[in-house]
Amino acid sequence: MVVDEWAPDEVDRLFHALADRTRRDIVVRVIERECSVSELARGYDMSFAAVQKHVAVLERAGLVTKLRRGREALVRPDIETIARGTRLLRGYEDLWRGRVARMDALLDPSPSEPID
Repeated sequence: MVVDEWAPDEVDRLFHALADRTRRDIVVRVIERECSVSELARGYDMSFAAVQKHVAVLERAGLVTKLRRGREALVRPDIETIARGTRLLRGYEDLWRGRVARMDALLDPSPSEPID
């Protein structure tokens, strides 16, 4: 099962990273175009250090990577981790749909033999 392909600590880091609106926005921005941390910081009403901390949380979760280019640190998405996260959420959805299908089967009033 897809849910089992993640270690519990990895799942915790992923959901913790995505629980914050700014971090979700950073992921979207770097999916659209890789950005330096300085460039990202200009887009938020917070300090450079605060944006750096957000990027570090995303990095620990594996959602982004940083690449040093000269004096800049470029932030880019880790598409494989994002795809794994998507599969994880779909796995949870499949579990839920299976539960609903079992409940529907239990509640189905259709008789086993046709009524004349």
